[in-house]
Amino acid sequence: MVDAYHYPPEVLSLLVDTIPLLCRSKRDVVLFFQGAGVAPEDIHEVQHLVNATPEAINKFDIVRNVLTKVNQRGDNGLRARREILRRVVDFESFETCWPNDQYKAKGLVASIREAVNKKDAFTRMKQERDAERNSRIAKQQSERNAAAEKRAKIEHVNQCLLALFKMDDKPQERGKLLEKVLNDLFRAYGIYVQEDFRRRDPDSSVIVEQIDGVIELNGQIHLVEMKWLNIPVGIGEFSPHLSRLFMRANAHGIFIATNGYAASVISECRNALTQKTLFLCSLQEFVMLLQRQGDLLELLRKKSHAAIIDKNPYLEILS
Repeated sequence: MVDAYHYPPEVLSLLVDTIPLLCRSKRDVVLFFQGAGVAPEDIHEVQHLVNATPEAINKFDIVRNVLTKVNQRGDNGLRARREILRRVVDFESFETCWPNDQYKAKGLVASIREAVNKKDAFTRMKQERDAERNSRIAKQQSERNAAAEKRAKIEHVNQCLLALFKMDDKPQERGKLLEKVLNDLFRAYGIYVQEDFRRRDPDSSVIVEQIDGVIELNGQIHLVEMKWLNIPVGIGEFSPHLSRLFMRANAHGIFIATNGYAASVISECRNALTQKTLFLCSLQEFVMLLQRQGDLLELLRKKSHAAIIDKNPYLEILS
């Protein structure tokens, strides 16, 4: 039913015309309003006239007087307004009306039902539009919040990465921190990460294998190795990573280095592409990516495609 704060003019006018026809006597009209929960002070004036000088007021005047007062009330009149409207809309005992009023009363009640249904339809449409708009605004706000949070995480990673370049006197500590910084970078871009993976001997619990990080990219597991060296990565540093890949049927590989790769490593990597998907990254690529707030996922996809399609394991993307 229509949930109006006040009766709109067309509904108020219909109620003034209808309620007198539904009640045979003036006292019945007063009882109708009392039964609907109208406040006594809103009925007192007409009730006094009906009791003292009934000829001074008619049923239509009673209804108009009471409805005007009820319609002027705020929240404390809302319940009575709804109940009056409900009683009229649900009215079906037209045989209790005066015979000459029955057909007219039926027509007026039908008109009120139509007005209420139309109002309800518009109300529902507005509510649906408002709900859709609020949902869209909430989604946009959520997306803005997520984007701002992502930018903050990326900026934090950028600051941490730049700080590593000042740790030349702590190479071991820097190497360990590099793993964490790059794993945090993967997380900032929504890439699943399992960092510092360790495989233990099931009998002795001795660590037999350690991997800097494991990520999931394009639905594929990638083993990640990171090296901060002052010279290009050679076969000695690269071979263990390659061996770990060949020990796993469906594993792909990513190697990240600070000062490039020896020609022998690039050649060995290219040969391995016939059986494994792996590619090489420079730390500079990540530094440049962070500075331009680029898309890490897109960068990794391009490098992966270059390795698979062009047999190029070291496509360096700096812009």
